[in-house]
Amino acid sequence: MAIFLGIDVGTSGTKAVLIDETGTVLATALGGHEPSTPQPGYSEQNPEDWWRSTLEAIKNATAKAGISPSRIDAIGPTGQMHGLVALDKEGTPLRPAILWNDQRSAPQCAEYEKTIGRERLIEETGNRLLPGFTAPKLLWMREHEPDLFKNIHTVLLPKDYIRYRFSGAMGMDVSDASGTSVFNCGKRCWSEEILNAMDLPRSWWPDTYESQEVIAQVQESAAKETGIREGVPIVAGAGDQAASAVGMGLVDSSVIGTTLGTSGVVFAACDTWKTTPDGSLHAFCHAVPGKWHLMGVLLSAAGSVKWFRDTIAPDIAEAAELKGGNGYQALDQLAAHTPPGAEGLYFLPYLSGERTPHPDPNARGCWIGLSTRHNRSHMMRAVVEGVTHGLKECLDLIAQTGIDAHAVRISGGGAMSSFWRQLCADTFNVPVRTTTTTEGTAYGAALLAAVGGGAFTSIEDACSNAVREDLTATPGPEHAALQAHHEMYCTLYPTLKSTFTAMAAVNQGDI
Repeated sequence: MAIFLGIDVGTSGTKAVLIDETGTVLATALGGHEPSTPQPGYSEQNPEDWWRSTLEAIKNATAKAGISPSRIDAIGPTGQMHGLVALDKEGTPLRPAILWNDQRSAPQCAEYEKTIGRERLIEETGNRLLPGFTAPKLLWMREHEPDLFKNIHTVLLPKDYIRYRFSGAMGMDVSDASGTSVFNCGKRCWSEEILNAMDLPRSWWPDTYESQEVIAQVQESAAKETGIREGVPIVAGAGDQAASAVGMGLVDSSVIGTTLGTSGVVFAACDTWKTTPDGSLHAFCHAVPGKWHLMGVLLSAAGSVKWFRDTIAPDIAEAAELKGGNGYQALDQLAAHTPPGAEGLYFLPYLSGERTPHPDPNARGCWIGLSTRHNRSHMMRAVVEGVTHGLKECLDLIAQTGIDAHAVRISGGGAMSSFWRQLCADTFNVPVRTTTTTEGTAYGAALLAAVGGGAFTSIEDACSNAVREDLTATPGPEHAALQAHHEMYCTLYPTLKSTFTAMAAVNQGDI
């Protein structure tokens, strides 16, 4: 029996998934790490923590499966996109990685969007220049950390650093490269024009590959640390959203996907290259060769729920866990027993700024409509509804490109909530379905490894044979009320946009 390993380097931990040659999951396990916020708007991690959590996840997964790591036949990496891993000529990180939800490079984005021209950026890369993307972080380093900047030799993304630690080989796949701001997604190659305009050396950026291609092998040092055989092949892998799409079987435009993870994502596969004229949706290369995808991203989706749990209702969660229950399920019950619309309470989930449909690093989270009648049940319901309304805005943008959502496949931690699945069905007004594997991102990476290892002839073949739909929620009687509340929700950011800008100026002392 062939065994394939998928590794997902997430924001709050690394997940390892082991599958066999049919795509059956043998075991999943986690290794822990957390981001740091050294200043407001900053988000960083030490790349060494990723390697440590990867070793932990592999050890735990193989123990659960009751197999030796030496049985693993191929490895597929995935992980959080956009994070800047700046290496010196020795391959050592020069500083902590700057993550996808870091907002510090907003001034550099504004400057270079003006210099290059927003329209030209979208024509060349398919996307606007946003603080979460990789290249703006380099522009920030050049201005604020010149001594470190001058020592950069190679730029990697998080999952590529893990492959590098496994193999000593530098590389990047086209789906992850799409989120760097310096990649021509339509042509699937680095953009010399944008690199020159930003004065960033082409030599820093490794060669790119399609996601299922074998581009490295486990080296001796990693074999000793992991127990995986030296020489085991490693595929290029994919950015987390493209890998999640593979794990959910989203390889054509017939079904749209939604991920309820730390961030919230709406994902639509495309057979041809297309963009939105204003860059309101991300337009990236898919993990599937010859295909692309449109994507809307909320920076704080299940992350908003985690914030509520940890900050507003830790006692409720802890009480449930002390009784052997689940803290998130306890919060679910609070929300489920509150009427739709939370009796006039709305929540904007902009805890880390926002990306889609409002690319605004100054946007901030808030409840609107609080009264003495409201309690934590209403607040929790408003949080989950606010995230879902934001995802609905992304679905509406995708529909404007001609791709209609007849059904939505849902994944991520939030998808385990029957309440949230039903809320999505009611808000989106289409059936919402899960798949039989709940480990969408790491599972997708494992499928890519299985394709590279020869178990399947293509990514489409892997998805056709391994991915099955499971639970379905259909729109119910709450749809009408939620539609009215959605229309109100859509008016809130435009009303508050100038206030967010003014608040940012005051808080930065720029008045």
